[in-house]
Amino acid sequence: MSAVSDAASGEGLFPDAAFLVLSSRLIPGLDGGYTIATASRARQMAENGADVQVLTVDPADAAVHAAHREEFARLGMLPAGIPLRNLFDEASAPDGGAAPWLRAAAASADRSVEAECAVEYRELTDAEGRPYAALPVIHGNPDWHLSAAAVRVYDQHGGTVGALPGFGGLYRAWLDHLAGASEKPVVVICESRQLGELLAGWANPRVRIVHAIHTMHLEPPYTPDAPLNALWTRWFAVSDRFDAVLWPTPAQRDDVQARFGGEAVNLVAPHGIRLPTVNDAEREPGLVVSISRLAPGKRIDHLVRAFLAADVPGTRLEIWGDGPSTASVAELISALDGGDRVALMGRTDDPDAVLRRAELMVTATAFEGQGLSIVEALAAGCPVVSYDVRYGPGDALGRGGGMLVPSGDEGALADAIRRVLTDAPLRARLAGEAPAVASAWSEDAAMTALAAATRTALAGPARR
Repeated sequence: MSAVSDAASGEGLFPDAAFLVLSSRLIPGLDGGYTIATASRARQMAENGADVQVLTVDPADAAVHAAHREEFARLGMLPAGIPLRNLFDEASAPDGGAAPWLRAAAASADRSVEAECAVEYRELTDAEGRPYAALPVIHGNPDWHLSAAAVRVYDQHGGTVGALPGFGGLYRAWLDHLAGASEKPVVVICESRQLGELLAGWANPRVRIVHAIHTMHLEPPYTPDAPLNALWTRWFAVSDRFDAVLWPTPAQRDDVQARFGGEAVNLVAPHGIRLPTVNDAEREPGLVVSISRLAPGKRIDHLVRAFLAADVPGTRLEIWGDGPSTASVAELISALDGGDRVALMGRTDDPDAVLRRAELMVTATAFEGQGLSIVEALAAGCPVVSYDVRYGPGDALGRGGGMLVPSGDEGALADAIRRVLTDAPLRARLAGEAPAVASAWSEDAAMTALAAATRTALAGPARR
């Protein structure tokens, strides 16, 4: 089964609708693969003819957001033709106070909202220093976004117009304003579970919500029946209110269907990648690479120990990425006397260039969402050795292009690294398979699946 076959029923062209790609924040260099995948999805949609805008709701100032836009454009992640809009850039009026849409929403809100007061408020001001709104500050609560504490809204004289019911009320007011300005049906592609929770009760008959998933829904030990954290538990309780839910892999969608059943519209629509021209002339003999965030769940310590245990003469390991585990990984390399063969390279803005040089990529991660780096390696003609974990590695490497070993088995990981690096015919076979395997995750395949999912969402009445 193709990775996208069950959602791809159309011709790959998007329906005539306004598409709003919604993220809580989108900051270059932050949040790793999430930011890359979200920006890439918007870019690919625009290149396929969709009327698309990207929306964020982080309350930084307008200058910061402008710098983000410039950096995305410089990196080629979000071309200038794709609007990148922020709620707080648009929430104030030129003559002071809140924007008309925000005043109207606050004035029409249930007056009982104003009685719910947080202990502390953060006053928001425009470029002239004039207040236009105040946000409740919710200390020590990871579920702050669910608070119904009033968001206060001011007029041009600093007087209170009214209040909205929490952050959800504020976000929905902005989206209602944007939807009302469109002559087309509106499809919100929600990229954040926290935002999804706040939109699950949003009733607007002109709007369809397509909720994209980026990551694993399970806690350790990551088996299909493993525990869920509180956020996922709440999210699954409302998942049938979305007009479609997009899972990045068939395996995760199937696990969710088997465990939860229900009425949710669960489809598969992966994050797509560009398919480069493979050029083996750039390969550096013996080069093994890893590209990931350096965090505990990525188990870089397993990778270092397995590579050194494989002990293949003439090979070296480059570890690309940064994160909270950087110092402990450096200490491990030193303790194992591996500094002459293992190097911490830092972050890269050009992973394709790294993969074009490599003879092998290895990942020891404990879990994945889709495993984009694996597919990117295959697209570059670079074989992959990976632990067989949920979700992603099995969907890709089960088709060819690499080797899967049991999760956590460092000995098996070392053996697989040794086999690929010492068996030239095996490495050549895996490298030859890799681009064809990666083609199931091409941008064209991903956009065909996404376009079909949006047609499904628009075909019936809103589910809220």
